[in-house]
Amino acid sequence: MTGARRTRPEGFPQNGPAPELIDSGFALENADASFLHRGLNLADIAHVLDLDRRGIVPDAAGRELLALLLDVTGIEPEDFPYDPSHGEPYNSREHYFVSKIGDVAGWLHAGRPRREAARVALRLHLRRQLTELVAESVAFARDATATAEEHAETLLPDQTYLQQAQPSTFGHYLLSFVYSTVRDARRLLDELDWVDSSPGGAGCVNGTRLLEDRGPIASALGFGRVIPHTRDAMWQVDGLIHILATAASLLSNFSKLAEDLEIFSSSEFDFVDLDDAYTRSSILMPQKRNPYALAIVRGASGVVIGRLTGFLAVTKSPSARSDNLIFAYGEVPRALDLSLRITRLMSGVVRTLRVNPVRMREELDRGYTQATDLAEHLVQRLGVDYRTAYVVVGNTVRAAARAGIPGADITGEMIDDAALAHTGHSWGLSGEDLSQVLDPLQIVASRQAEGGAAPAALADMTSGLRKALDALAADADARTAAFDRAEDELLRIAREKISSRER
Repeated sequence: MTGARRTRPEGFPQNGPAPELIDSGFALENADASFLHRGLNLADIAHVLDLDRRGIVPDAAGRELLALLLDVTGIEPEDFPYDPSHGEPYNSREHYFVSKIGDVAGWLHAGRPRREAARVALRLHLRRQLTELVAESVAFARDATATAEEHAETLLPDQTYLQQAQPSTFGHYLLSFVYSTVRDARRLLDELDWVDSSPGGAGCVNGTRLLEDRGPIASALGFGRVIPHTRDAMWQVDGLIHILATAASLLSNFSKLAEDLEIFSSSEFDFVDLDDAYTRSSILMPQKRNPYALAIVRGASGVVIGRLTGFLAVTKSPSARSDNLIFAYGEVPRALDLSLRITRLMSGVVRTLRVNPVRMREELDRGYTQATDLAEHLVQRLGVDYRTAYVVVGNTVRAAARAGIPGADITGEMIDDAALAHTGHSWGLSGEDLSQVLDPLQIVASRQAEGGAAPAALADMTSGLRKALDALAADADARTAAFDRAEDELLRIAREKISSRER
C-alpha cells in the first residue's frame, strides 16, 4: 500500500497568532516600536513618493496614502495603537492604515517587504542617537579638560595597581580619560558612516523589478549613500556590533574614572569630594554620604557590555535570519540611550568635583614616588646601569620605610650603604644634596616632553584637545542639520504633492 503524497502547508497563515507568540515575540517587538515609529513614517512617505515618481501608484491612492502618513507623523509613538495581537509594529501600522483607507494601504507593500521599512527606520533612529552621543561625549571632554586645567599644578601621587607610582598632577591624570573619550567619539562618527547608508529598495534579498534606481529613496531620506549589495543591505549586522562595542568602550572609560573617584572620595584617601547633587545619603547611618552617581556609572557600563555580548550571541546564526535584527531594534537604541544618560552624568560629576590638594600632597610626602627619578639620576650622575641603580634604590627605599624616613628625606649616605651592600663599594654620595631630585614638584616640572605632566606640556595638550573637540562637535552638528533638512524636505514634498493633486 502506498501512502498518499504529503502536501506541505504553503502560503501565509490562515489563523491568528497563538497567545504565547503574542505574549513573547510580538509583545517584545511592539515594546520597541517607539524607536522605529518616526523612521517608519518617513520610510513609508519616501516609498510612496518613489512609487509616484515611477508611475506605479495611482494618483488618488498616492494622495490618500500620503495624507494618512502625514497625519500619523503627528502622532506620538505612545499614542499610536501598536497592538501585539496584530503582530509586529509594521503589522499594527498596516491594521491601522487599512482601518482608515481600506486596501489602498496595500500600496505600501509594492516592491518592499516589512523588513526593509524597519531596517530604514532603525538607521534613521540610530543616526540621531549617534550624533547626540558624540555631542555629549564632547561636552564631557570639555568639562574634564576645564577641570584638568584648573588642577594643572595640583600634585598627585599617581598610581598603578592602586599603589603609588610617580609624582604627577590631578590635571594630567584626568586628561587621560579625555583622550579615550575623543577616540570613542571619532569611532562613533565612523560608525555613523555605516548607519548613514540606505538599505532602501533592497527588497528581501535581490531587490524588486518595480525599482530601477535605489538612489532617489536614499536621497529623499538624507542618506549619504546606498548599500551596494541588496542581500547584504537587508541582513548586515556588523555595524551594529561596532556601535555597541564603542558604546561599551566609552562607558568602560567612564567606569574606570568612576571607580577611581569612588576610592579617591573615601575617607581613607580624601583626595576629592563629589558635589552633594551626585551623592545619596544612607537611611540608617546618618554620617554616610554615598557616591551614588559613581555606582550608577559602573553598573551601566556592565549593562552595556551585557547588551554587546548578548547581541553577539544572537547574531551567531545562519545568514538571512531575523533572530538578531528582531532584538537589534530594541537592544541597540536602549544601549545608546543609556550611554547618553551616563555621559551626561559623568559630565556633571567632573564639572562639580572638588579636589583636595592638601591631602594629595600629604600622601606624596609620606611615600616614595621619587624612587624612579632617583634611580634615573644615579644612571646619569654615576654612569651605572639602570638595573644596578634600580636594586640599590629599591634597597634604600626598603631601609627608609623600616626607619620611618619619607622619600624626600633619603640621603646620599643611605644610598652609599645600599650600594656598598649590593656592589661591594660606596658610590661617594655622602653629603650630596638630593633635594631637587626628590622634590615631587621638581619631578613634575621636568616632564616637559610631549604628553608629560609639566604645566607647559599639559597646556599644549589641552589646546590640542580643544581644537579636536571643536571639530568633533562641528561634524556632529553638521550631520544633524543635514538630517533635519532632508526630513523636513521630505515632509514638504509630501504635503506639496497632496495640495497639487487637490488643485
